[in-house]
Amino acid sequence: MLKKLFGIAPQLEEDGSYKPSKLALKLATSDVTDFENITYQKYLGKKSKILIIFTEQKNMKMKNGKLFSTGNHPVEALVPMLHLRNAGFDFEIATPTGKPVVFEMWAFPEQDKHVKDIYDELKFQFEQPTKLTDFISTEFNQAASYAAVFIPGGHGSMINVPEDKNVGKILHWAHQNDLFTISLCHGPGSFLATLIDRQVFIYDGYKMCVFPDSVDEKTPMIGYLPGKMPWGLSEKMKSLGVNLMNTKSDDTVCVDRRLITGASPLASNNLGKLAVKTLFKALK
Repeated sequence: MLKKLFGIAPQLEEDGSYKPSKLALKLATSDVTDFENITYQKYLGKKSKILIIFTEQKNMKMKNGKLFSTGNHPVEALVPMLHLRNAGFDFEIATPTGKPVVFEMWAFPEQDKHVKDIYDELKFQFEQPTKLTDFISTEFNQAASYAAVFIPGGHGSMINVPEDKNVGKILHWAHQNDLFTISLCHGPGSFLATLIDRQVFIYDGYKMCVFPDSVDEKTPMIGYLPGKMPWGLSEKMKSLGVNLMNTKSDDTVCVDRRLITGASPLASNNLGKLAVKTLFKALK
């Protein structure tokens, strides 16, 4: 009762899941982003496509059994996409089974015109994305047309995606064909899919930014999460030989070989700028 009074109780949704408390939303979300509307000299080469793998999952079960209302974080997805689109790249939007993309709409920056515009522009593709098996059967022999694979964050990217063999196939395909892989926050959880069928973890020894477990452990105190996380991402990455470049949920970004990563939603703008800069340099 006191938690509700002080606005720190997670808020119950119609399906029985919980979105963050009023206090957590005030502290962790904003009506506008720090997106910089940079005018780029557009890329006109052959490798103009970027595959974006979104989650179609909404609810994440916490250790206490409560469901967190999640999905893809809209800022983490759409701000980097704005930079990439403005730089001349096109998107192939996909989910594991072809079901609609799920966003954490409670985190949507409602007063940000740029974010709203690209969301509206791509809404049809979000509602009818490509199925990963279809992408594999039709596009694997078209690697020369692709520059990168982008996997946005949001806790939803930790649901089923790390265990999806098709995600693993696509990440191996990108790695073997020298495509870039871009991700941030909880999105790197998807990299665990490269271990399926006893394959080698292809990011062993890489520098990487991911959302810190230490922050996820504290957020239930303000009602952001309705309980403790079922597993920790940053510690798992460390155990697989990843060199973590951040200890806070900040705007840190990093590039190592053909991997570009960011630490949190606060890194979305920096990640978009770094991705464009890195792709332009490599694709000259």
